[in-house]
Amino acid sequence: MIRVGTCSWADESFVKAYYPPGVDRLRYYAERFDVVEANATYYRLPDEALVAQWAHKLPDGFVMHVKAFGLMTRHPVKLAALPEDLRGEVPVDDRGRVDRPPAELREEVFRRFITALEPLREAGKLGGILMQLAPYVVPKQSSYDYLVWAREQLGSHTMLVEFRHKAWFEQAEQSLDFLEGHGMTYVTVDTPVFPVVVARTGSDAYVRFHGRNRDTWYRRTGSTAERFDYLYSETELADWACTLRELADEGAENVYAMFNNNGRSAAADAPKHLVGEPVGEHVAQAPTNAATLKAVLEQG
Repeated sequence: MIRVGTCSWADESFVKAYYPPGVDRLRYYAERFDVVEANATYYRLPDEALVAQWAHKLPDGFVMHVKAFGLMTRHPVKLAALPEDLRGEVPVDDRGRVDRPPAELREEVFRRFITALEPLREAGKLGGILMQLAPYVVPKQSSYDYLVWAREQLGSHTMLVEFRHKAWFEQAEQSLDFLEGHGMTYVTVDTPVFPVVVARTGSDAYVRFHGRNRDTWYRRTGSTAERFDYLYSETELADWACTLRELADEGAENVYAMFNNNGRSAAADAPKHLVGEPVGEHVAQAPTNAATLKAVLEQG
């Protein structure tokens, strides 16, 4: 089964250029797609009451993957992003970010993260935990050790691993062998700066589309919409449809195609005959491309 969705449902581009006024956004999204990533959990630990609301709104059969909190994937995290009772004597750098957190803190963060997802798990709607590694995490022994430790913390949950440094792809065979040998699911990425290494190391195949805007990839901005500003063409998506079908034909139980291009494009540039009329003068890139890919797949 090939399932297509987006890496958020509440980014600014969705709010301004996708949802009609007054709709419940998650329900509206779930009427059109059957999979999504929760992105807010990268910035703060999830709240179980909010997760319960998500689980209640989503229909049976829907899958929600959840992005790991930044501290879990070796990203810099502001001390204020931690729950108050965990801040205590945590060391911080000169920018107020958690610095070299002790293993006990990381372990507690993992525990709380997993506990908060219980409503989704009970409802049968929880997918994988996306471990999107920090871009400075390179393939060395300490990185391998950390991934093995994180795998232990996640228990029976599906661990999706996304590499963000080119060194992992330069030694792709070793990277993939490691993931497969430790029960981790490789995330194929479509970006303008890494080679596209299509592979599957678990029962599912997972692809994330970050756009192909090389000019903005390394730009330091406060907006992911600017960094991942790209609208895939129908030709590009048709090429990917062939690749996704191949993954399915090779035995993947599910093939997930997730769009993380977070910007807006002029409505005139969008494939209206596939996605319908836009809400305004612009379209949100991620849901537009997701709908287009779904249509291409259905057309065969």
